[in-house]
Formats: sequence, structure tokens, C-alpha cells
Amino acid sequence: MAHEPVLTVTREGIYCPSGRFHIDPWRPVERALITHAHADHARAGHKLYLCSQACAPVLRHRLGAIKIETIAYANERQINDVRVSFHPAGHVPGSAQIRVERNGEIWVVSGDYKTEDDGLSEPFEPVLCHTFITESTFGLPHFRWPLQSRTAEELNSWWQTCLAEGKTPILGAYSFGKAQRLLSMLDQSIGPILTHPAIEGTTQVLRHQGYKLPQTQSMAADIDEAPRPNSLVIATPAAMNGKWGSRFGPTSTAFASGWMQTRKARKQRSVDQGFTLSDHADWTGLNAAILATQAQHVLVTHGDARPLAKWLTEQGLSADVLKTDFATDSPNAEKTL
Repeated sequence: MAHEPVLTVTREGIYCPSGRFHIDPWRPVERALITHAHADHARAGHKLYLCSQACAPVLRHRLGAIKIETIAYANERQINDVRVSFHPAGHVPGSAQIRVERNGEIWVVSGDYKTEDDGLSEPFEPVLCHTFITESTFGLPHFRWPLQSRTAEELNSWWQTCLAEGKTPILGAYSFGKAQRLLSMLDQSIGPILTHPAIEGTTQVLRHQGYKLPQTQSMAADIDEAPRPNSLVIATPAAMNGKWGSRFGPTSTAFASGWMQTRKARKQRSVDQGFTLSDHADWTGLNAAILATQAQHVLVTHGDARPLAKWLTEQGLSADVLKTDFATDSPNAEKTL
């Protein structure tokens, strides 16, 4: 009888036969272990959710009255014939890698992750394992991120330049994770920070959890008041160029994403300024994280999987592509929460 892998892929998603649960499933299941609260990893319809303690409030904010169990980082829990634990992924607040152990064999599902400490999310922690399932959203050598401190300087300088030109800066960002990371990078002495209601709602959830975020003002669709002087606006990608943003008069638009490293993506976004800032690991981060696990086998998914798997094989590692139905990030992706 062939040795059954700890994890496999079914039509519903990544599945643990010995534990009888799925990880970030894309179709409804009985028991779902969730790495983080972005919509491509945490979907509605599961009977029972298990996530990190820090993930649960945003997950409830997104999905409403669902049945959630929580677990603290690094705590182990027996689920049928396996032991599981959740470990910080550094992607967004509350994000986790999921460690699954059966009879001494350890597999880790990375979810989405980044290795740079952004000062807001729980910092990434490598987890030793035999098999590592890694994301590869930016799994090509030319993706290498500037330091966050440098991007923060550029961001605040752009804000000041906009004000000097009599324009309101509108900065596009996903409403969960990226928007709050940007908030933590802004120089509040320049002026007030206004946010789209979708961003404000998630920000309030995180504030109530104890995450330190600057004061903001929600600009709801039914509020006709003019923006406060010297304001910077953070908007969802869908709202930044629509009717919602028309109240701000002359504007300068920008978008923050890893894709902004490429000129083509900046052009597709039709923004005046692009800031290279990703909540995913770049090429250097992916390689460092994979090596730190000391995994004997690496399964690559979600993004540029084939080039990264080929590279890892050339470096002497055992690596394969794992085909999944996670929504692949792209320059024009509209990621909710």
C-alpha cells in the first residue's frame, strides 16, 4: 500500500485525510482551517472555521455569523489523527502558516507570507518541516522590494508635493492589510487621513484588537462635506477613480502594490504614481523562507509556481508545482478585504 501523503488536493481544496479537514478550501466543507481573512483564502459556506485568534475578528467582519474556533500562535491541537499549529506568516494582521504533523512527519502550508517585518503584522517565523507548500505570487528573480522605510519616505514626499500643487492625493489600496500598513507608514503631521468606508470598517476592527493605527476619518458616500485641508485619501481600487472620489476636486492618484515595480502595471492602473509595496515575499524572501524551513520537499503554488519550482530543483532541492484554485494575484486583481 502506497504511503498516503499528509496533505493532498481534492475538488474542494488542500485536504488532510488523517485530520479530515481542509486548509483554505475554495468550496464549502465541514471543517476549514484558514490561514488569513482575504477572500481568496477565507470563503463563505464552511460549517466550522479554525483560525488564529488575531484572524477571527476580521473573518467575522467579512463573513458574518459563522462558527469559528480560534487557536493561539504556536499552540498545538489534536484533530483526529494529526496535530496542527498556527505560526505567524507576516502577510497581514492575524495571518498564519499552518503546521500539520502525523507520526513525526511535518507538512507546512504557508498561505500568503512576507519576510519583512512591516511593524503591524505579526512577523514571519520559519517553521521546520519535511514538506513545505509555498506561495509564489512574485516567484520571479526581478521582483525585489525596496525597504519599507524608503517607500514610506517616497509616500510622504508625494503627499507633500500634491499639497504644494493644490491637489488631493488619493492612494489606492486593498481594504484589509495593505490599507492599514500604509496608514502605519504615513506622517500624520502633514495632515488628516481620510478613508473609504470599506477601509475604515476593517481599520476599526483592527483598532479594537489593539493594533496601533493613526486616527482616520471615514468619507461615506452620502457625506457631501469637502475634504479637510491637507488631507490624504486612502481608497479601495474600485472607488478611487469613480464617483466617490469626484468630491475631492483636483487630485493626484497613486497605487501601492508589488506589481507597481513594473511600468506596464502602472500604466494599466492609470495612476499618476506607483509605490512598490507588497504583502507577499519577493524573490529573495521566498528563497530565504524556503531554505529556513529545511524542507526535504517543496510544493509551489499560487502565482509564478513553475519558474520557482524549476529554480529550486536547479539548486538541488526536491520541488514540484501544486495546482490549486487560489485566485492568482495580478496587476489588475480586485482583492476584497
